[in-house]
Amino acid sequence: MIQRLQTRHTPVYFGFIVLALLGCTMAACRQTPSPSAPRKVYIGKSGDRYTIFRNGQPFIVKGAAGDGQLQALQAAGGNTVRTWDTVQIGALLDSAQAAGIAVIAGLHIPSSESLAYYRDTAAVSALYLAYERVVERYKNHPALLMWCLGNEVDFPYRPRYRPFYKTFNRLVDIIHTHDPDHPVTTTLINFNRRNIYNIRWKVPQLDLISLNIFGDLHHLRQELRSFSWFWDGPFLITEWGINGPWEAETAAWGAPIENTSNKKAEQYLKRYTAYMPVDDPRFLGACVFYWGQKQEVTHTWFSLFAENGAASATVQTMQYIWTGRLPAHKAPALRYMLLDGKGARDNILLPPGTVHSANLLLENPGNDSLRFTWEVLPEDWFIRFRSDVNKVKPPAADSLLLSHEGTGARFRAPLREGPYRIFVTVYDAYGNFASTNTPFYVVAP
Repeated sequence: MIQRLQTRHTPVYFGFIVLALLGCTMAACRQTPSPSAPRKVYIGKSGDRYTIFRNGQPFIVKGAAGDGQLQALQAAGGNTVRTWDTVQIGALLDSAQAAGIAVIAGLHIPSSESLAYYRDTAAVSALYLAYERVVERYKNHPALLMWCLGNEVDFPYRPRYRPFYKTFNRLVDIIHTHDPDHPVTTTLINFNRRNIYNIRWKVPQLDLISLNIFGDLHHLRQELRSFSWFWDGPFLITEWGINGPWEAETAAWGAPIENTSNKKAEQYLKRYTAYMPVDDPRFLGACVFYWGQKQEVTHTWFSLFAENGAASATVQTMQYIWTGRLPAHKAPALRYMLLDGKGARDNILLPPGTVHSANLLLENPGNDSLRFTWEVLPEDWFIRFRSDVNKVKPPAADSLLLSHEGTGARFRAPLREGPYRIFVTVYDAYGNFASTNTPFYVVAP
């Protein structure tokens, strides 16, 4: 930024003066005193420590990103759910209140690159009015914790983005005006210095910054320390978890290789205990991703619950993180699956119409109460990188399963060339499940 401000004839020290003045301005913005009149939720500061106060009591977010399984969240020791839009927000707030769960309510906005939208005064005015009504309607709901304006928003520098910043700042002002009782945040992808620079300069009224961070979580402590000279405000982690499909090892044809649900649970625990900056005085809490069931490359990659509501080993891991206790009955323990004696990293190529065998290896074989479900699914291939498609689980090719009993299955390779996966889901008698899958590619002659 200093280089942008300098010209050939500008003294070098001018940049340092600008930074010094900016630092003074930001120092004033950083102070978050307790309000003179009690507010339902606010972020207080004592020394260098920030704390959420909810109804007068300190509140640390033990959260989950999702919109379901609220009773299970409460039973596991969680206290907050984070969602992304206002679809069914009234019902969600009511359900959360019944379960004793607080809600970070998402307010969706178009990306900053949607410049035609932000230059459309009628569209922007309609957005103002819509969110003014939403905030006015739900601001007094006892389950509301804070508002999150936008998800993974990019905050560019160039002057052509002024309409976006004008709209964003106006929305923050609308929320604060109609609801001074709840903080306003926005979420960034990872710890992005450019975005934080521009938020501090161009959106100074945000109460805190939130991060969605997966594979880069192990860098976060260092990033926070090394950038605290510029920004040392409060932060919340609104999504964290295992590596996403975009960060995973892949098969030769680009299919991400997914770990077993048990391996994921181990990774969640290690990632939280080793890398979550819980000792940072600016840390307000974190929301694990994804508390529910969703399709993202596969229907099992991020889903902490099965479609029938069964809980994974990661749900039990989160209970341990939040309460220090494990449930009485652990989820089934899987080691790995082999397809014709090969694993996912062996780049399995199959001729169309040929017959093959898959076998699952368990940590503790011989449990007669386990139930096994096998499926062959086409890869979520063509819609994975499109945002205009409602991502749903592809239909299973049930006719391809020739036999399946317990830990083994025989299936016929599809006739159509392309990428596929064979899945197995294991259920126990206590409402738990485990899952794994192996990708393969059908190559036509």
